[in-house]
Amino acid sequence: MSDDNKPQDPWLGEARATGPEAGKGAGDETWARGVLEKLVQTTIREQRSARRWGIFFKLAFLGYFLLILYIYWPGKLVDENLSGRHTALIDINGVIADDSNASADYIIDSLREAFENKNAAAIMLRINSPGGSPVQAGYVNDEIARLRAKYPDKKVYAVITDICASGGYYIASAADEIYADKASIVGSIGVLMDGFGFVNTLDKLGVERRLITAGEHKGFLDPFSPLNPEDEQHVRTMLANIHQQFIDTVKKGRGDRLKETPDMFSGLVWTGEESLKLGLIDGLGSAGYVAREVIGAEEIVDYTYQPPYFQRFAERIGAAAAEGLEGMLKVELR
Repeated sequence: MSDDNKPQDPWLGEARATGPEAGKGAGDETWARGVLEKLVQTTIREQRSARRWGIFFKLAFLGYFLLILYIYWPGKLVDENLSGRHTALIDINGVIADDSNASADYIIDSLREAFENKNAAAIMLRINSPGGSPVQAGYVNDEIARLRAKYPDKKVYAVITDICASGGYYIASAADEIYADKASIVGSIGVLMDGFGFVNTLDKLGVERRLITAGEHKGFLDPFSPLNPEDEQHVRTMLANIHQQFIDTVKKGRGDRLKETPDMFSGLVWTGEESLKLGLIDGLGSAGYVAREVIGAEEIVDYTYQPPYFQRFAERIGAAAAEGLEGMLKVELR
């Protein structure tokens, strides 16, 4: 039989041997098919395994993302069904400012949550602050007064830890009672506006200052210009006005308990022990002491507002960008 007439193998695409060589060729073909089938099956198994792992990691990431959202999603700060009668704690830490964790918005959210919870026996403000914005402190003070009138059965107690100065004390003065440690720093009832003057610095460096304004006093307090006496007097009048607002707020909050002295509103600070004698505070004690012995609700539940993680991240970026735009007119109670 000629080669042209040999049967063609459809798998190998070449002529199959016949006769004695046929058995050997058939065995090779069977082996090759087996190897190829195993290779294909292995590849399929690996692809399926890769898909399964891919699905697993996607689901794991989705679960983690949902967990983060659940943890940081803003909502009720405290579930009133989870706690029995308790003392509602709100921490005020650091500088009081609109871009900090001690902002009026955050503190007021916590206050409202605590007052509205029927199981909260009283509200305790644990303060550790050197002061800050008089506007932010004023917002909190006003809101405390409003909530106390709305919920007359709930008292507000301020507990000072390391320091409660200026804007911190502005807030504390709205409480029914104030407690501190004997070594706490209390007071600084005053107002300031600070900055620097570099009048001759640019001349020495050979740099020309170019300040163009519309308005006679628009560039007042420019650090590279001499201090104008009229501008200085205007600022002093403004600070005196804010200072008087601070004094009136403290007197209203403390009432007859305040033993006023000539230097009480001078910006000085005192220890907790001295503050007790001056009537700036009502007693010595920690947060635990006040909850247990004064309020009578030893269980303390934290109502301090924590903004969502993504919001805090965005605020940090915004705060960093805004720092370069802050002028010399920032007024602080510290």
